[in-house]
Amino acid sequence: MKSKIVRSIVLSALFGSLVLFGSGCEKKVVNPPDGSDMSGGKNIQYPNGDGYSESGLGKEGTLGDTGKGGRSGNLSINSDEDQSDAYKREHGRCTPGLNPIYFDFDQSTIKSDQTSRLVSNANFLKKNQNARIVIEGNCDAKGTNEYNMALGERRALSAKNYLINLGIDSGRLRTVSYGEERPLFSGQDESSFALNRRDDFRTE
Repeated sequence: MKSKIVRSIVLSALFGSLVLFGSGCEKKVVNPPDGSDMSGGKNIQYPNGDGYSESGLGKEGTLGDTGKGGRSGNLSINSDEDQSDAYKREHGRCTPGLNPIYFDFDQSTIKSDQTSRLVSNANFLKKNQNARIVIEGNCDAKGTNEYNMALGERRALSAKNYLINLGIDSGRLRTVSYGEERPLFSGQDESSFALNRRDDFRTE
């Protein structure tokens, strides 16, 4: 009888110790490596405000848009704001290794001083047999939106046909027109207008 009482006292003492020990433990908040405080219920903010996503590293979506203003889900590298004006004048929105071509006002025919750029783009495609590209037609802000959408499509088709004549399979080429909707240069001067009359070539 005495041993049962002793055993009961010992068990009660152990249980009480465990309760006291447990109540004295504090939950530890582990902060992320950047030193930000997560204890206040704050969420990690990503650079573009809505988290990293496969819709692109930049606001425009650099690799292969899906149509008029849409994104493809391909990972882009830089937004237009990240590029210098000199870079944009030389490369437009093209994938590295590809070159933009420029057009005269209200024209969709390939200018003689732009053919070497198309030959270079054809050589890129011949070296990269699995590459598929979208040709994006762009216009300046003159004229109506509807007219410029049609003009941008004619410009893209001109480049596509030129590449086909250089031996590129048409199945590797897709066209899209942005008309005046995505100016690379926002100035209202003739220099900006001329740089916005452009085809860009981007891998998909």
